[in-house]
Amino acid sequence: MKILVTDEIAEEAMNKLKEKHEVVFQELRGEELKKEIGNYDALMVRSATKVTKDIIQAAERLKVIGRAGVGVDNIDVEEATKKGIIVVNSPTGASISVAELTIGHMISLARHLTKADKTMKEGIWAKKQLKGRELYGKVIGIVGCGNIGKVVAKYAKAFNMEVIGYDPFLSKEEMERHGIKKVDSLEELMKTADFVSLHIPHIPQTHHLINEKMLSLMKPTAYLINCARGGIVDEKALYEALKEKKIAGAALDVYEKEPPEKSPLFELENVVFTPHLGASTVEGQIRAGVICAEQILKVLDGEEPDYWVNRKAMKS
Repeated sequence: MKILVTDEIAEEAMNKLKEKHEVVFQELRGEELKKEIGNYDALMVRSATKVTKDIIQAAERLKVIGRAGVGVDNIDVEEATKKGIIVVNSPTGASISVAELTIGHMISLARHLTKADKTMKEGIWAKKQLKGRELYGKVIGIVGCGNIGKVVAKYAKAFNMEVIGYDPFLSKEEMERHGIKKVDSLEELMKTADFVSLHIPHIPQTHHLINEKMLSLMKPTAYLINCARGGIVDEKALYEALKEKKIAGAALDVYEKEPPEKSPLFELENVVFTPHLGASTVEGQIRAGVICAEQILKVLDGEEPDYWVNRKAMKS
């Protein structure tokens, strides 16, 4: 069978696919992808390729779409389901990478690392102006306690932080097994946490979940970290909260529009930015690619995949 890969993936993942099938790597987008997709049985993407409704409708042979990563917001899963196309992903592949970046952002915010670096390069000895805070004993509130949230909780525990979490889909017992104290509402978490870390998908129900109201509940000494998806945070409301010093700071790895257009957030000193680097590690990309390749191969072999995104919809 023929497999099309349209985003750069780890060599290990490509080799795994090539063991059994013909594999073509070509960075096709939009109309070009629409013209070619009819010749393939499987499609593997990362985040750059947008697998839209019209592309899926042109996919006459396609049996499976694989996303080498967690989020599938770049794939029209509903349309794929209608056509009987299985969508798979690799939800555990980048968990460690994203969790490590989250902790990195927390330390950067608490110890003013970006400003310290900037002032040193400018020849300014700003030691007295850069007194920071410890993570020790602070409360981290994790919004979304899935694969990544659980790893963040584990790392936070190593810093002797108190871990609370909000996730309506997990039981109190499940969260406690991972050292997370379940809170009953997002409002309670926002009021209590010294660091609020987001680890949820961007879907209609979570769009601007962190809005002016939620930000107003945070402590003036608290920090917000978003290494999940853009659109979860209302960036205009965040700008106002940071500008007015209603919260201490924020770290963003994801944005409502990527790459982001010039934003007033860039003018502020109490916010740290990275260009959607969460999963961008050598090790994370290898894991995500290999796991996704394994899922694609299972589908092409007639087996049920482990990480079947539209399983419930296709089986109902």
